[in-house]
Amino acid sequence: MAAPKATSKAASAAAPRAPRKAAPKQAAPKQIEREEPEAPGPTEIRSQLVRTELLRAAVWLGLALLIGVCIILIQPIRLIFAGIVMASMLDGGTRLLGRVLPIARGWRLLIVCLSLVAFLVWTVMFAGSQIADQAATLQTVVMGQVERIAAWAAEHGMGDFQLDTKTITDNIAGTFGRVTAAVGTVLGALTSLIMVLVLGVFIAIEPRLYERGVAWMLPMKSRENFYITTARMGFTLRRLMAGRLLGMLVEGIGTWLACLAVGIPMAALMGLLTGLLAFIPNIGAIVSGVLLVLVGFSAGVDTGLWAIAIYFIVQTVDGYLIVPMVAKQTVDLAPALVLGAQILFGALLGIMGLFLADPIVAMIKVALEREAERNAGAAKTKAAASS
Repeated sequence: MAAPKATSKAASAAAPRAPRKAAPKQAAPKQIEREEPEAPGPTEIRSQLVRTELLRAAVWLGLALLIGVCIILIQPIRLIFAGIVMASMLDGGTRLLGRVLPIARGWRLLIVCLSLVAFLVWTVMFAGSQIADQAATLQTVVMGQVERIAAWAAEHGMGDFQLDTKTITDNIAGTFGRVTAAVGTVLGALTSLIMVLVLGVFIAIEPRLYERGVAWMLPMKSRENFYITTARMGFTLRRLMAGRLLGMLVEGIGTWLACLAVGIPMAALMGLLTGLLAFIPNIGAIVSGVLLVLVGFSAGVDTGLWAIAIYFIVQTVDGYLIVPMVAKQTVDLAPALVLGAQILFGALLGIMGLFLADPIVAMIKVALEREAERNAGAAKTKAAASS
């Protein structure tokens, strides 16, 4: 039984194995046969000079398009910058409160916002009716005084002036341009004010978030300089707005108390207008002074002289005490520069341009000073390396 098994094993070992089937080879991609070699097309630019000039032209074209977009979107840009200015004031109040109240930043910002709302509510509830009555009388008084001045000028051969309320209003409105005519209505003004307040609160809640967001879009080598520049701009803007608010408070309360003391009519309204117009450098002081003097002379010559004295005293305190005290720690702006910026931004942005001209010029000056500092540092480094 064992022999047949061995024989079968040997036969199976001696039998040749069947060859395995080879895997089918993939066909090589066919080469595209061209009848003639490729030739350059009409868009092929081989000259390096032409490429460089086209790149420069593209940069200038992009800059022109950017300027055009800014002109078209001038109103939203104006509201955004006004929101930044509002945020700087809220942030300054929050930081100042942090020196005496060591609590979280959010709570301090809430206290500042509630204080602002409480002041506005108090003004509307307790002084609103009185100020509204006085505002209705102010137009009549001012127009009466203007007509008296026009009659005096006509008597002395200076010309025949036919003035009315509509003519004066149209002339004043025309000086500020028509770019912001859409915001001229009460509803538009209130909507813009609410947007500025909301935007300012959002930025003041966490300003570092927006600063990091803008820095993220810059190259790594430019971020350190950006942080330094924005820190200086924030410091300058906070100090500038703090000085402006302090000046508004001093001029408003001082004018109100002085008018009450000497018997000038509409003392509360004069104090409110003087305080509000103190936010606008140069032009605000002139407008408030003219209104104060006109109202003062409407009650008599003695009262008018007192009004002139009050105006000069208040402006002297603000110009020689408050402004130098603030300007020592912030950017010092030349009056002619600020006035020129007010004329420019007033024609471009309307009434709000007068309010924003000073902060815009201050920010530009801080940025230029930082760039000059960088250039001086680079020049010193280059000189030290060469020596």
